[in-house]
Amino acid sequence: LDPKKIAGTIRIVPVINTPGFKSNSRYFPDGRDLNREFPGRRTGNTTQRVAYRIYHSLVKDSDYVIDLHSAAKGRSNMPQVRADLTHPTSQRLAKSFGLEVILDSKPPKGSLRRVINNLDIGAITYEGGGASSLDHESVQVAVNGVLNSLKTLHIIPGSPNRPRFRLLASGSTWLRAHGGGLLDMLVGPGSFVEEGDVVATISDPQSPGQSIELESPITGLFICAATHPFVTAGTPVGHILPITKSKELILNQCDDNSRLIVNGSLGAPVWREESDVDEISIEGEWSGGNVDSEWQRNWGNENTNSTENNVIAAEEEED
Repeated sequence: LDPKKIAGTIRIVPVINTPGFKSNSRYFPDGRDLNREFPGRRTGNTTQRVAYRIYHSLVKDSDYVIDLHSAAKGRSNMPQVRADLTHPTSQRLAKSFGLEVILDSKPPKGSLRRVINNLDIGAITYEGGGASSLDHESVQVAVNGVLNSLKTLHIIPGSPNRPRFRLLASGSTWLRAHGGGLLDMLVGPGSFVEEGDVVATISDPQSPGQSIELESPITGLFICAATHPFVTAGTPVGHILPITKSKELILNQCDDNSRLIVNGSLGAPVWREESDVDEISIEGEWSGGNVDSEWQRNWGNENTNSTENNVIAAEEEED
């Protein structure tokens, strides 16, 4: 970014949860989740005080907010944007990011995105990759998306790049383990699968030579996949967007392994007008009320302290 060419003010916070970053945890030292404590309290607990300072010093007088995330431990997200598409400014911001997958979801209570929307400020959450790993593709896509939004808003010069299509999704389908054991995922985030495809196997060490095959319940796109190898019966292992139309359009943008090539992941994308972008609606609902409700918290985190283990088990949106 060239400061001489910026029209306005850009605030960049590399790590908003510094204590969590240093301790390799999403939680503050007092065991609370910063992204469930906004707008915070000036005289509250430690996490609430930090949330209060962030809200009043960085957020309250902003025009737009882009919140960059990865998935929590035990899973990995394909690059995606989440926004309340009933909020006009947030919808515009979501589309400006330039990604194929936009999840229409209302943010949970206490999240940064929720308090921002309550101020009538445009806000989106970008999700890509997973915890405790560096996903270069997700980082590259995030950088491309942020620059796209800045160009669309005329904050920096240049023309934004756009995807060939957008999936505007308000619902999904879950794939769960049929038994316990060692999980071997045969597909990953961004994979396009057909109904009936074998997408994972589960082997029980106590039953050598036997395994369970998990088939995709629908034709669709994996937006998130489990990465932890230990599962029990009922554990969610895949999150799938159902694709019932424009299948060929999506397949034409997949690689030889049927994995979607995300806009911005392979260098400079092809230029196209907004009118050339096909929008595909995926209607439905989010099980549990929001995108990530079905995921379990702290899979395979043997070092999790007792405070974290006492946190509610159902993972909410925006990891």
